[in-house]
Amino acid sequence: MENGTYFYFMLFENLGYIRYGFFSLGFMLYCAIILFNVLIMLAIFLERTLHQPMYILILCLCVNSMFGTAGFFPRVLTDLLSDTHSISLEACVLQCIVIFTYAANEYMILMIMAFDRFVAICKPLRYHSIITPRFLTVSVVINLAYPMILLTITGFLSTKLKMCGNKLFKVYCHTYEVVKLSCEKTIINNVLGLFILLTTTIIPLSLILYSYVKIIIICQRSSAQFKSKAFQTCIPHIVVLLNFSIAIISEITLSRIVNLDLPTGLSVFLSLEFLIIPPILNPLVYALNLPDIRKKIICLINPFR
Repeated sequence: MENGTYFYFMLFENLGYIRYGFFSLGFMLYCAIILFNVLIMLAIFLERTLHQPMYILILCLCVNSMFGTAGFFPRVLTDLLSDTHSISLEACVLQCIVIFTYAANEYMILMIMAFDRFVAICKPLRYHSIITPRFLTVSVVINLAYPMILLTITGFLSTKLKMCGNKLFKVYCHTYEVVKLSCEKTIINNVLGLFILLTTTIIPLSLILYSYVKIIIICQRSSAQFKSKAFQTCIPHIVVLLNFSIAIISEITLSRIVNLDLPTGLSVFLSLEFLIIPPILNPLVYALNLPDIRKKIICLINPFR
């Protein structure tokens, strides 16, 4: 089709003056996300005692949140103030790559975090010989690069598809929704998409659950003091994991199961939950539950305290 290289976000139509309310809410939320994550990043970066694997991985989570929300908020805030809500195929694919690289990276980082806690609690005497700076660097680079490469390939394949539709019932570009608009066979795209889902979500989640189950088993056999200390370091990670998993399950369910009859507002919120709630909740969880980070943030906010 002639105009198939442009997509239109249909959910922005007929919002009327309420769009200014959504813009204000979105802008304040984005500013809060930037503020909270930057505070955590500065606290870890500036405090030498926090230059440890667990805190470095928390810093990676914050960087990833900034990366993912940068692919979503500026565009959606612009669309809320604009009278035209079109986006080119190339820009749409780029947004897909950024947003879903963020989602995949989140699970990858949480997987490394779970392994770090598993070694620290179950093999404490070998912790420094296993979780070395080299191991941490290689693990982070590989786990972050892998989904980006796969999603870039998926995006490139999507740009080669002939489109027979251009209406997106989302407020951001979604790979699966774009592929569904094609009038060509999309077997390769669908198989690659399922492979990415398996290797960046299902397998990491399985390994995370395995690590925490082993930690729980070890804790049950240990003293109350050991158990308390182990749970104190694991609970923030588990809260972050549960929050993100619920958000991702909601998004995948809405994308893959098309027969759900939900109100538009609820459907939009559930599809955006993984982009909105974790980036603002994660830094709050770590700031409130980890005293070392909390103390440094207080010093940053009030240096004369």
